[in-house]
Amino acid sequence: MIEIKRICEPPSADDAHRVLVDRVWPRVASKEVAKLDDWMKDVTPSPELRIWFDHDPKRPLEFKLQYLFELKGAVRNACVSELKERGLTGTLTLLFAAKDDRHNHALILLEILRREQN
Repeated sequence: MIEIKRICEPPSADDAHRVLVDRVWPRVASKEVAKLDDWMKDVTPSPELRIWFDHDPKRPLEFKLQYLFELKGAVRNACVSELKERGLTGTLTLLFAAKDDRHNHALILLEILRREQN
């Protein structure tokens, strides 16, 4: 099972394996409070794509297409495979820091992981 939540949300008993999927450490959470099991910077959008997107609600489709293209790279693809395996063997909670919970890369990653589980 794979879930998603903002890193500022407190950990719960349902969060078996907590993975931060942001490139930079979010200012909204301390490492002690976040209780991370892993931090996968390599599964995030490139800095250039992240800056270009800037959570602009007019760009989500193009951002998604560009991010999906980036995920086909060897390192990012290996990270996706590792996350997929974790989701198959237990609960995986993807953590993100974006304020916009409708337009962000973690939602796209969640969609990919869930689709590949079926």
